[in-house]
This record gives sequence, structure tokens and C-alpha cells, in this order.
Amino acid sequence: MNEKTVSVGRSILAEPARLAEEFRARMTRSGTFVVNLMSSPGSGKTSLLEATARRLGDTYRLACLVGDIATDRDADRLRRYMPAVQLTTGGACRLEPPLVEAGFQRLKLDRPVDFLFIENVGNLVCPASFDLGEHVRVVVLAVTEGDDKPGKYPKAFRTSTACVLSKIDLLPYVPFRIDSAIADARSIRADLEFFPVSAVSGEGLDSWLKALIHYRNSRILNGCTK
Repeated sequence: MNEKTVSVGRSILAEPARLAEEFRARMTRSGTFVVNLMSSPGSGKTSLLEATARRLGDTYRLACLVGDIATDRDADRLRRYMPAVQLTTGGACRLEPPLVEAGFQRLKLDRPVDFLFIENVGNLVCPASFDLGEHVRVVVLAVTEGDDKPGKYPKAFRTSTACVLSKIDLLPYVPFRIDSAIADARSIRADLEFFPVSAVSGEGLDSWLKALIHYRNSRILNGCTK
């Protein structure tokens, strides 16, 4: 059997990257700041977004796209606080730009929002390779997961601007060392910012919210596309 190698001369990620860049530029022009949240399953992304919306919702217009392999449970939770659309991948381990664009159209917003949150599929591997048109990428690491996650899943941390250390109210009950997790992550990305947060007690939320507003102002108000 003869085998042939066909060179297409173009990355298979070129088209998704183009779509992501177009989406980001469009959101920038409309004043919408896009936040892509990545994490393992069960890290508390939805709880973090609920707590964020309760504090920001009176001042800023918010919306959310929620990625999951199946069910719309997380979107149902978030609809109490902001317009939310579930993006069900049907088995795929990540979101991609065409699905994000379709979900954004389904939001049917009557005016631009200030923040668009994308809650990615729970996975620290596949989502790290796909730009969704976000302005900032945030990785969420729960203290219940173990402090060695950055070294095990380096790309998720290398490609993120910030890391939320979630569920810190459980620190007395789990063997998680914050200093160790931060050192591990900063050996991968030295300028990674950290925000220890408890969505239950509210501890650390002020710093997280101030960072979100700062990120938005520094990019949207200055017309930055990324």
C-alpha cells in the first residue's frame, strides 16, 4: 500500500484563530469585555460567577455563555442573575469559536453588555489550546484539587492572565498549600496573578472584582483587542 503525505501549508487552527480575533475585535468595539474561565470539573466556576454577578450586576450589564458536555444546569443557575445560554458540546471536551458565536447570537441582547463571561467545559487540557475571542483568560483552581495542578497542566496556566484559587473556606480541611501552588504556577508563567476567593463566605471577592474592572478598563477603554 502506497502512502502519500499531502501538505496543506496551513494550520488547522488558522480558521478558528481568525474567527476568534474577529469576535474579540467586535466585542471591543461594542465595549464588551470577554472573560474565558477554564478549570477542572467541579472547581466552582458557576459559584464564582454567581457571586460575581451578585456584586457587579447592579453596576454593570453582564451575560454568560456556559459550556458543558451535557445538560443546561449551570446556565439555569446563572439565569437568575444575567442572560445566559448553555453551549452543549455533545461530547467535545472544549468550546470553539463557531459555537461561541452561535451562543452569543442566541443571547439576543437588546444592547451591548459590559462583561461577557464564557464558562468553558470543565477540562484543563483541551480548552487551553483554543482562543475563543476573549480579552482575558482565567484559570480556576479549587483548593480541593491539590496544589500540584499547575505543573501537571502547564498550558492552562501559561496561557492565562490570572488564577482564581477557589473554595478557600475549605483550606482548614484539605492538604492544599497556597504558596506551593503559586510557586509551581509562577515557574510556568512568572506574571500570573492570583486571587484566593470563597464564593460562599465572600472572602477575596473584592480583590477579584477590582481586577475584573481593571482588566476591562485597561483593554476596552484603551481599544485593545487582546
